Amino acid sequence: MKETQEELEFLLREKFSPSALEVVDFSAEHAGHSGNPEGRRKGTHLRVRIACESFRGKSLLEQHRLVVSTLESTVKARKIHALEIRTEVP
Repeated sequence: MKETQEELEFLLREKFSPSALEVVDFSAEHAGHSGNPEGRRKGTHLRVRIACESFRGKSLLEQHRLVVSTLESTVKARKIHALEIRTEVP
């Protein structure tokens, strides 16, 4: 099974063919907090930065909805606690 970070990267590349994509797992920063109480889980807190042409002409909310709809089932299945999204137009 792929790491959560790798799975998100795969899904986003497949859907958007982005000019830039970065997925960072910052779960360790939240050890002991909700979503990662024991501090041992990876993939509970992720940060996505994605730039793609298909965001052109769309509001920030529309861009984020596109990303969320692409990742929604994985976020639920993997029990991701926090997902930060930064979208850009190249």
